[in-house]
Amino acid sequence: MNSLIQEMKASMAFVERNFNLAKRYAHMEAVFVIWNVVHALTIGLIGKFMGGDDPAKVQHYVLFLIVGAVFWNFLRLLFFETADAVAWERWEGTIEYTFMAPIYRLTHLVGQCLYAVIYGILRAFLVLVLTILFFDLRFQAANLGLVGLVLAVGGFSFLGLGLMAATFPLIAPEKGAQATDIIGTFIALVSGIYYEVSVLPDWLRPLSVISPGTYALRSIRAVLLKGATLADIWGDLVILMITGIALVPIGLWVFQRAEMHAKRTGKLKRSG
Repeated sequence: MNSLIQEMKASMAFVERNFNLAKRYAHMEAVFVIWNVVHALTIGLIGKFMGGDDPAKVQHYVLFLIVGAVFWNFLRLLFFETADAVAWERWEGTIEYTFMAPIYRLTHLVGQCLYAVIYGILRAFLVLVLTILFFDLRFQAANLGLVGLVLAVGGFSFLGLGLMAATFPLIAPEKGAQATDIIGTFIALVSGIYYEVSVLPDWLRPLSVISPGTYALRSIRAVLLKGATLADIWGDLVILMITGIALVPIGLWVFQRAEMHAKRTGKLKRSG
């Protein structure tokens, strides 16, 4: 029990370190938040154009598209913050020390993932609230709590995928960080970020069934657009929990194998 408590404290130390790094580069974090807001507003204005003079249609289209924009930003943040477990260490010149330190890799990655989920939810809610105020949208405030639950539960599935994506900067120092966009963009394609998955070609639609993004988006949109309750979206939440339970261990295993390869081939270095 004492050992478990010590590992949890060590994981929280990584969370604290990452928040301190975010404070150190607060000006850059502000730039990214502003970019997220502008991106969401741009997508929302498309919905306002589609709604025309009908307030009900405007509400529906704007919320539908804003949810996709905010969710996509949340997904990208999870991927990049998880991948930064490698890229940031390499940039700071501490990658050798961190990866050779007498600490379990699980402890390290749990801290990195916890930070990604917490920071991702906080930033997603900030962007969502600002866009709602911009378009003067109306819905029950209590729904935001349910949206947060969906993001928290679904976040673990994306963290598992993010751990797999984090192997790119580990084994390809030059362009690996950019390669993490590959998985995220593919998930966006098959999950219906800005459209219903029913419009996908028949040969591509089955992939939407195995994407956790499909269930997270469907649940969030049901909550905000239709006033769905926890009972209404429980089935999707169960699927998200199951995929999270499956993908996180798989992601850890893939990351561990990539780390072993990087150490064996000499790619675990401060620069390059």
